[in-house]
Order: sequence, then structure tokens, then C-alpha cells
Amino acid sequence: MKITSETKLKEILEIPGISEILMEHGFPCVTCPMAQMEMDVLEIGAVCSMYGIDEISLIEDVNSFLIKNKK
Repeated sequence: MKITSETKLKEILEIPGISEILMEHGFPCVTCPMAQMEMDVLEIGAVCSMYGIDEISLIEDVNSFLIKNKK
């Protein structure tokens, strides 16, 4: 699996250990109750844009984690 800016949050958050990386980047949706209702439609790139998160750095870190853990 490779994460892109179009990857849905639901797919990303199903991976064990990923929420820690998202929180390190200041990703608010991990604990947001409203986001829980929209996980199927929210894309990681759109959330990064909304909250001013460095999308490239976040996606690189997530994909590096996936490679190291072979998910």
C-alpha cells in the first residue's frame, strides 16, 4: 500500500501505529469526533490543506513507516 494525497482517512487509520505519526504532524482528525463520521470521504491531502499541515512531509513519513513495517 502506498499513501497519496487522495488516500481516504479510513484506509490510513486502519493501519496500526499510523495515528502516532499523524499526531506528530499535528493532524487533528485522529481524535476529532466530527471527523469520525466523515472518514470514508476525507482525503489526507484535503485535511492537510485545511489545517496547514505539510502534506509532503506527512505522506513521506507515513510511506516510510509502511515500508519499514511492510504493510
